[in-house]
Amino acid sequence: MSRIFKFFLNLIPRPLLIRLSYVIRPILAFILRGNTYTDPIDGKGFRTFLPYGYGKQRPNVLSPSTLSLERHRLFWLYLTNETEFFSKSIKVLHFAPEQCFLKRFRKLKNLNYTTTDLLSPIADVKADICNLPFEDNSYDVIFCNHVLEHIPDDTKAMQELYRVMKPGGWGIFQIPQDLGREVTFEDDSITDKAERAKIFGQYDHVRIYGRDYFDKLRSIGFQVEEIDYTKQLSKETIDKYRLAKGEIIPLVRK
Repeated sequence: MSRIFKFFLNLIPRPLLIRLSYVIRPILAFILRGNTYTDPIDGKGFRTFLPYGYGKQRPNVLSPSTLSLERHRLFWLYLTNETEFFSKSIKVLHFAPEQCFLKRFRKLKNLNYTTTDLLSPIADVKADICNLPFEDNSYDVIFCNHVLEHIPDDTKAMQELYRVMKPGGWGIFQIPQDLGREVTFEDDSITDKAERAKIFGQYDHVRIYGRDYFDKLRSIGFQVEEIDYTKQLSKETIDKYRLAKGEIIPLVRK
């Protein structure tokens, strides 16, 4: 099963793969059903998850039912257990909404929920993150996960995120991060897609964030809490939900 999935993942263009996933997902969820691992987003159990990754793939990380990865499941657990996101009346802005969250968040009656992206056809508002069409101090909560590594001028993007967040508001800005790297690395001279994928992890990434990511957010004005939520979970729970031990949730406040 893993070899077959890897073959199709590498063969089929990603936009087409996403469309096909809506058809394939129920079939995979049925075939792989079991009780060894659980996707906390929908509560369904499986005997195994699927492999995922560009180049070198991570085994047993992609949920067959929601298509969530480690970071999505960690994000969901944190929101569920540590915030009032699912109960408090709040105005939410969500950049590049993930498939595993979009419909679930839209159904929540307590949210005034807006999605935005420059290219995605499923977003409510087509907008450039560096020049947002929203008023100052508009949103209680902002989610911007795995977006900033695509943005050449991430300083301007962070300034816009700060501008549209309400005083007292909060957000989660996840990024692919190398915690072993002190300083973020970027090199605009690398233009070959294969080389960019090799160096940055994906052809359309423009940098590899290091530990200085949090200080950059602070320099914009955000208060930043670096949360290793996996420290609060047992080894069995981490394995059951297939989380990445030590992954940091960047919680920002204005």
